[in-house]
This record gives sequence, C-alpha cells and structure tokens, in this order.
Amino acid sequence: MLEYYQEYRANVGRGLHSLTKRATEEYERAREKVASFIGTKPSQVIFTKNTTEAINSVAAGIKWKKGDKIITTLLEHHSNLLPWFRLKERGVKVEVVKPRGGGVVKAEDFKIDRTTKLVSITHASNVLGTILPVEEICKLAHEHGALVLVDGAQSVPHLPVNVKRMDCDFLAFSGHKMLGPTGIGVLFSKHELEPLCLGGGTVKEVTLMSWKLLEGPAKFEAGTPPIVQAIGLGAAVDYLRRIGMNRIREHELFLTKLALKGLQEIEDVTVYGPKPEERVGIVPFNVAGKSPDEVALFLDSKKIEIRSGHHCAIPLHREFLGVEGTARASFYLYNTKEEIESFVEAVAEMLK
Repeated sequence: MLEYYQEYRANVGRGLHSLTKRATEEYERAREKVASFIGTKPSQVIFTKNTTEAINSVAAGIKWKKGDKIITTLLEHHSNLLPWFRLKERGVKVEVVKPRGGGVVKAEDFKIDRTTKLVSITHASNVLGTILPVEEICKLAHEHGALVLVDGAQSVPHLPVNVKRMDCDFLAFSGHKMLGPTGIGVLFSKHELEPLCLGGGTVKEVTLMSWKLLEGPAKFEAGTPPIVQAIGLGAAVDYLRRIGMNRIREHELFLTKLALKGLQEIEDVTVYGPKPEERVGIVPFNVAGKSPDEVALFLDSKKIEIRSGHHCAIPLHREFLGVEGTARASFYLYNTKEEIESFVEAVAEMLK
C-alpha cells in the first residue's frame, strides 16, 4: 500500500499515462487474487466499501415485487437484517428462522416455497460463531427457484470457502477481518443486478436522454474506487494462501477448544454457542454479577482485548440468549496457546 502511495498514486481507468496504467494493473491483479481465493472468475468480483455495502447492493439490485419472500435467520448481524426489513415497506415478506439449542441451524429449518425470492444467511455467526450448512441450504433454495446470499464476513477469513462448491448466488465479505485494510469489501455475484450507484467509471455512453452501462464489475464501482485498499486486500490474500486456510482452521479450532474448556470450568461463567467443531474461533460469555462492559474493561487492564455489547445483533441476544449483551473473545491465526491460557486465568481472577 505504501508502494502505491509513493510510486504510482493515480486513479484507475482514467488515463493513458504510466502511473494510471500501473494503478489499473495492480487494482485488477488484486481482483484476480480475490477471485482465485474464493474459487471464481474476476468478472464476478465487485469491490465495495465493506460487507454491509455489498449486502445492500444486492437488496437494491434485485427487482422486488409485492408478495416476494425473503428468509433469513435470527443469527444475523444487523447488516443482514435491516436491508430486508426495509423492503417490508414495499410488500416484501421477511421470515426469520430461529436457531435450535446451542445456536445451531439446519437446512430443514428453512420453509422455502415458490414465493421465496431470496435466502440471505450468515455463513458463520459473529456472536456465537455458529457455522451454517450453507451448501445444503443453497441446494434446497435452488430446488425451489430461490436465490441465496451468504454473509461471509466471519467465514472467508477463517475457513476454506469456494463459491462453486457452495453454489451460492452472492457472497459478501470484508477485508479488515482477513488481515487486509479497512474500507474494502467484496461482493461475489453471478447474477445481473441494478447498480447501487451510478457515475464516473460505470458507463460507456451518455447522452442527455440515456446512458449505457459498462459490462462486468466496473458498472458497480462508481467513482474513484478503494484502489489502495484493494491492493492491500490482494496482499492479505497472498499471505493467507501461503499459510493455508485449512491450517488456519485447525489452529483456530485448537484455540477455541482450549478457551471453551477453560471458561466452562470457571463457576459463575456462562458460555454460549455450539460445540467447537460447529463454530469458528468465537467464544461469547457472561460473568455473573458483571456486565459485559465491566468484563471487557477488566481484561483490557490485563492487556487482553475483547469486544462487549450486543455485537450488532440485538435480536439474537434478546430473543435467543435472553440477555442484553455478551463479552466475546475471538481468535485468529496470530493468537497463541499461551494467550488463551492468560485470558482464561484473567477471567478467573476477576471473580476472586
């Protein structure tokens, strides 16, 4: 990213000089890397600001009619609920699938019929870590003619993800959760959508009466796109591929098992979510007599950083967990066994 700023900082596709040519090449090379990472072709990869914008692009880009139905789940981040709730104003029905014990969701829980236009689901819950059976859900949805959008914000950085094998219609994820910079997201789309924004870089012809859009990702990337962020994401993808997503999954599973075992052995600590094999490296918990924020501040004093609150998933906390918030520990490839042990010891110390 520094190399871009210091050597060839120019806009993409906006000129013929050497700087813009190199910027365009690096930007498109990043698209190729991301496409390969998720098992698709570059023409199906659209750069966005984040997962939220990617999901909203699908909500705005599909032609809805009164009576269409969307099925989602109670596990969702607000970004995969609010765009669909807003469509209720246009007569679109929204059905929310509630999880089973432990926060598990099965394909048979989805009552998909001919009125279902879209199934929009998280691949992995950002609160409970629950991994959904997305391949089975995609198969079931397609048997009924429904499209499937997968929120991969918590899965693409942590699990091997291949959109061909998954057979989803849309996949959204963010760069900042996978060692990349903020301000960059990705929308995989294998269907035509109406662009969320129009402007420079999206058209091949404009008259005072009409316009003609470009083909491919360009028509969705109006204005100056997140050039350096995309380049940074491409570098992050290179790094993750060198390590190997299967190795990352194995490491996170080891850490998750260690954390769950340690926390469950502490009296007055409640741990939420499914068994380790059914979740990514996310462990939400509460401590008796302490608010989630108190827990987070105590751990921060020990140089242990966790998140506290409702994690942009208020319905899940209130309707399923029966609490207003949780403390949430989350792990990635850089965390160690010793750090997990220190975390568990700190939680135990707080109760003394």
